[in-house]
Amino acid sequence: QFVESGGGLVQPGGSLRLSCEFSDFSLDDYALGWFRRAPGEDHDRDAISCVDSFQGPIYWMDSMKGRITMSIDNGKSTAYLQMNNLRSEDAGVYYCGAGFRGCGDRRYFGSWGQGTRVTVSS
Repeated sequence: QFVESGGGLVQPGGSLRLSCEFSDFSLDDYALGWFRRAPGEDHDRDAISCVDSFQGPIYWMDSMKGRITMSIDNGKSTAYLQMNNLRSEDAGVYYCGAGFRGCGDRRYFGSWGQGTRVTVSS
């Protein structure tokens, strides 16, 4: 299970750190990825970043590379996504989920949390 938090309203250029608290989950068995559902999108989630037992973090989303850092604190059972210099196009609902085929295949992610909403606006 995953519980995301840390979203909110931020001005363009601002920063947020999202948290993903996990339970009944181990990186020994699955990857952990951050995804985003854009405003107005009902189904698809865009892949942002990923960590598994072999590699990571991997940053998939070109538009966010250089502005984000993914980390995991296994002692706190929490993954983080630090986002800096936020832009309006970064808005959306951010989810973490389990990757059943590691970071090598972003199609096989699921067990999503409820998401945390990020709004970027002045």
